[in-house]
Amino acid sequence: MTNAAQSTAPQPAESSSGASAPSGFKPGKGAGATVGVALLGMGTVGSEVLRLINERSEEFASRIGGRLEVRGVAVGDLSKPRPGVDRELLTDDALSLVKREDIDLVIEVIGGIDFPRQIVTTALRGGKSVVTANKALIAAHADELSEAADESGVDLFFEAAVAAAIPVVGPLRRSLAGDKVNAVMGIVNGTTNFILDAMYHRGASYAEMLAEATELGYAEADPTADVDGYDAASKAAILASLAFHTRVSGDDVHTEGIRDISVDDIDAAKAAGSTIKLLAICERLVDESTGTESVSARVYPALIPTTHPLASVSESYNAVFVEAESAGRLMFYGNGAGGGPTASAVLGDVVAVARNIVHGGRGPGESTYASLPIADFGDIQTRYHVDMEVVDRVGVLAEVANAFSAHNVSLKTVRQQGIEDGARLVVITHRAKESELKATVESLKTLDEVRSVRSVIRMEG
Repeated sequence: MTNAAQSTAPQPAESSSGASAPSGFKPGKGAGATVGVALLGMGTVGSEVLRLINERSEEFASRIGGRLEVRGVAVGDLSKPRPGVDRELLTDDALSLVKREDIDLVIEVIGGIDFPRQIVTTALRGGKSVVTANKALIAAHADELSEAADESGVDLFFEAAVAAAIPVVGPLRRSLAGDKVNAVMGIVNGTTNFILDAMYHRGASYAEMLAEATELGYAEADPTADVDGYDAASKAAILASLAFHTRVSGDDVHTEGIRDISVDDIDAAKAAGSTIKLLAICERLVDESTGTESVSARVYPALIPTTHPLASVSESYNAVFVEAESAGRLMFYGNGAGGGPTASAVLGDVVAVARNIVHGGRGPGESTYASLPIADFGDIQTRYHVDMEVVDRVGVLAEVANAFSAHNVSLKTVRQQGIEDGARLVVITHRAKESELKATVESLKTLDEVRSVRSVIRMEG
């Protein structure tokens, strides 16, 4: 849950550069005041948010020092039955709703980018604080939205945009504000983790597990955002921006999904004492020769040792590792999806933002003072698991080893297995640059001794 500044005294608002913006500051409404809420979206998350606000109204009033009152709910279809919801609250005009004078706080759980961008920007520029669970929106337009919040002296909170109920945005924005974060790595998509975990433990194929994930409701009818890594990439962009005080957008994140992971890949991972997970990796990189820093954010399936804590993250659960200079290694683990967990994160933000509306002050906003450059993906270094089918004759290993050596990639282990009319060669490398490994693979494909490069999977952890 994101914690905000809880001073009861008015404090000057700060822009993303650290400069004060007193013209945008608004004092609190006063203890005991009512906070008018507009809820945008009544899907799984929105319905749960509304239910909990109604059921726990007294508890929230005690925690906030004032009452929450939902004064409007924007939906896409007014004709749809919504049991237990006062129909007088419903509207299909979200833009007019957020412009109303009696609205202080907007909760956005619609999803998507273009329409929510218009609505949220309008709300912020109109002096309304916003709580959103929309990772795609934040990853794509955090700069514009944060500037609008700064200009009006209001809050923009988005704990639920990354890993639902798992508190990771708040710690990065506040708890670790006095530390230097060097890396954030984790499993931030429950659908892909469910699929890969089941493939590992059941020996099932990707297609079989995607079908089951869809049937169980873990995967959408169109699973592209999940299985192709885009959902995780949006979250990686948010985490990298927070961790390294640098604007990182979804377009800055190198993204690969899990569609090509096969049963053979899973079996090879087991043989290497590893499992395969879709990882979001954010790193602060330092050039050894110049000392200059840059930022890398990337999403791809990777082998991690079964002894690593992330290897035990099962089913649809999420986990995020943070490495900081003073705090050391921290791990955040829990349910990263679903109506209840996401609503929990949304309401944690709602309580914090409502307190600021009642008592004055603002929570931490965007911090991009570092403005570090985005590293070229070709310069990223890691280890690699390369699986090849080769002809079975004397001298093949030497030719393959020469191809790696020619591109400055050192071999750590080589495992050969006989197959019908040939051999399977699995190579694990030492750390090498992406550009060097890519050149190596292209060279391998030209060798007569190599029939195919079956897969290349990175190794992390």
